[in-house]
Amino acid sequence: MAKRDYYEILGVSREATEDDLKKAYRKLAMKFHPDRNQGDKDAETKFKELNEAYDVLKDGEKRAAYDRFGHAAFEQGGGGPGAGGFGGGNPFGAGFEDIFEEMFGRFGGGGRGGRRQASGRGADLRTMVEIGLEEAFTGAKKTVRVPSSIACEACSGTGAEGGSSAATTCTTCQGAGKVRAQQGFFLIERTCPTCGGQGRVIKNPCKICQGAGRVQRDRTLNVSIPAGVEDGTRIRLAGEGEAGLRGAPAGDLYVDVSIRPHPIFQRDGANIFVRVPLRMTQAALGGQVEVPSIDGGRARVTIPAGTQAGDQFRLRGKGFSVLRSAVRGDMFVQVSVETPQNLTPRQRELLEQFEAEASSGGRTSPEAEGFFAKVKEFWDGLGR
Repeated sequence: MAKRDYYEILGVSREATEDDLKKAYRKLAMKFHPDRNQGDKDAETKFKELNEAYDVLKDGEKRAAYDRFGHAAFEQGGGGPGAGGFGGGNPFGAGFEDIFEEMFGRFGGGGRGGRRQASGRGADLRTMVEIGLEEAFTGAKKTVRVPSSIACEACSGTGAEGGSSAATTCTTCQGAGKVRAQQGFFLIERTCPTCGGQGRVIKNPCKICQGAGRVQRDRTLNVSIPAGVEDGTRIRLAGEGEAGLRGAPAGDLYVDVSIRPHPIFQRDGANIFVRVPLRMTQAALGGQVEVPSIDGGRARVTIPAGTQAGDQFRLRGKGFSVLRSAVRGDMFVQVSVETPQNLTPRQRELLEQFEAEASSGGRTSPEAEGFFAKVKEFWDGLGR
């Protein structure tokens, strides 16, 4: 079955920016994450497919290679004429080989003539964990389930029956770990399909893992989320990725942290913002209001008489901890003034009386009075 286009998997256009890719990945990763779709093999497959697509497109060099050559830039295994070498020599000359290696050596980990043998290191894995804003403030312990491969217990990861280390040089790549195939005008170097880039093959493969030294199995891991973590932070767990091939080192696991929106607080770095609506009379007469703080406490804020919508009050040291630091940000209380609704006849009467007195010359609304004075000057200047 042919691989789907990486851009199609992420649901973005080929002109998508790095930010577009990140937003699309995070949205789909949350949708298909194994923890949200336990037992759903289709969702698990889509999650793996999504990670593969994002790993390529988020890297500028890999994306350029994919845009030019498609999946052929990263496919493993041989194929096509001359898979074991050049057949009748290189028709492009030595200069083409140099250009080829300069362009693709960094992706395949290879070198000319198999001088650098593939290590068989396990692939890095990626997963996502969602936390609340309070957990981001205090730090948290989270459990994640990771579909991956682990070292085969039957052969202790060697790939050989009984755990022996007997192996012979691969006859397909002659121990280089790489094969080259000519496809049209291009020369493609790929990992050897027979030995998987190891350069050696097992004489008596393990019956459990078929010589790979690893088996597929879901793992459950505990992840420590540090206090002060921000949305989009990536945590690296060294050696917790996919097991390496035949005893090679394991890859790493990267955990992307997503923070849920909070119904009360908004965060900007280490600072916290909370919007507090005031009755018109509260803003006019002043007083005190009690507001919550992110640490679960309460803070009293003095509202001076004549407070206007948009005024802001700062509470120092009531914000987030700066990551891996004792410094804390501040909390800002932003005021909005609410216009009263559903007035009783008596309330309406009092407000009409207040408005009549205010409009007769009292300086109760200096901003409004100043604005309309400028409007009058503007109209007078136009002769209206």
